[in-house]
Amino acid sequence: MLVLVCFVPASHAEAVRGALAGAGAGAVGAYTACSFTVPGEGRFRPGEGASPFLGEVGDLSVVHEVRIECVCPRGAARAAVEAMLAAHPYEEPAWHCYEALTLDDLT
Repeated sequence: MLVLVCFVPASHAEAVRGALAGAGAGAVGAYTACSFTVPGEGRFRPGEGASPFLGEVGDLSVVHEVRIECVCPRGAARAAVEAMLAAHPYEEPAWHCYEALTLDDLT
């Protein structure tokens, strides 16, 4: 099992959560579309050649973003990340994934 994490403007959080769930992420037992969201502040400075969704090239931007995380079976991870990237408004979204231990891993 993997955990997918991404950072997205709050205005696009619902679309990204829906894309992740639609690709198979966020399934826990008999539940689907499970995720956790927490607000925060994203900071970035677009460089030359960038085409930022928010902000201006060369200027530091501070944006109200949310961190979305959900579990995902390894077999669905690539499709889930591709769906998240397609729904995300940024040209270079910040995201990562890591392996999560299950109860069976702890024996």
